[in-house]
Amino acid sequence: MNLNGVIYPYNIEAKKLPIHLTGIGGTDWQQPVFRPTGYHWHQLILSEKGEGILKFDNLSLRISAGDCLFLPANYPHEYRAVSDSWRVKFVTFDGYSAMHILSLLGLTKPLNVSLGDVSFFTSIFRQMYRLCGSDPVSGDILCSGLIYQLLLEFYSRSGLTRTKSKVERSGLLAEVLGYIEEHYREDFPLSVLSGIAGVSHQHLCRIFKDEMNVRPKEYINRLRIREAKRLLTETSEPISSVSKKVGFSETSYFCAVFKKLENTSPLEYRKMSGMFKY
Repeated sequence: MNLNGVIYPYNIEAKKLPIHLTGIGGTDWQQPVFRPTGYHWHQLILSEKGEGILKFDNLSLRISAGDCLFLPANYPHEYRAVSDSWRVKFVTFDGYSAMHILSLLGLTKPLNVSLGDVSFFTSIFRQMYRLCGSDPVSGDILCSGLIYQLLLEFYSRSGLTRTKSKVERSGLLAEVLGYIEEHYREDFPLSVLSGIAGVSHQHLCRIFKDEMNVRPKEYINRLRIREAKRLLTETSEPISSVSKKVGFSETSYFCAVFKKLENTSPLEYRKMSGMFKY
């Protein structure tokens, strides 16, 4: 599929989404661009062939084939080809939560990322181009999810997540998470986990909260409820038996945790799944 040319989708419903596509296209001959006040939409530009140069904040960045460039809205910049031709694909996007999402990802300034393998990005670009060209009613609505995928993939390859502390903490948690996955049905003190990690109980809880967004005990309960949901839908074992099998010593506590996490009781969950025997 040739992405030469640009499609600017316009759908009132899409504009209601937190993030939505505003344009997609490509060119084999990228012309010089000079924007002293920036562009009114956020941009992702995939460099497929040739080279360009980006200038912003008195800096100059070389953009090579296999790179992906992010440009935030309203950020002064200019770029041009420095080879005989410069083939690019690009998407532009906006949305009432776009700035918030980008801020959370640390994408507040222009950033160029060397992707290596561009197949994922090329595939997403082609999907969006096809959707916008063939389905003007809902195509750009579906593209909202694809834009989000692109951003997360770009973020994951940007190196913004890989500070030394985060790498160290992720390595520290890996063995702890492996132990929990294997033993969550058992009744063990949390001191076992801090012993595995080689840190104090308080320090482990802080790292766990930062990395997993929950405390160790809640994480364990979530795994137990996950297994309980499977047993409730695939077997006719009594609720009390399911409770004990997944690691709860008291059925009443199991029911309370289940209700809190699933917003329904184990019995009602079983009924909704079609398993009526209990």
